Amino acid sequence: MTVPIVVGRDEDGVWCACAQLRPGAGAHGEGETEDAAVEDLRQALIGLIEEFGVPRELSVTVAA
Repeated sequence: MTVPIVVGRDEDGVWCACAQLRPGAGAHGEGETEDAAVEDLRQALIGLIEEFGVPRELSVTVAA
């Protein structure tokens, strides 16, 4: 599954990454580097999906 993310630095120089799975359901990550923030976000998204399942908006069914 591919989820669009936004990555940037806050005013304190901390890297932040965020993604929204659907309205009201998103996650964020932080780190000392851009890669660390993205990995933190990835872990947060995995936890969110494991707890609540894949949002219908992101589910794809391929018919044969």
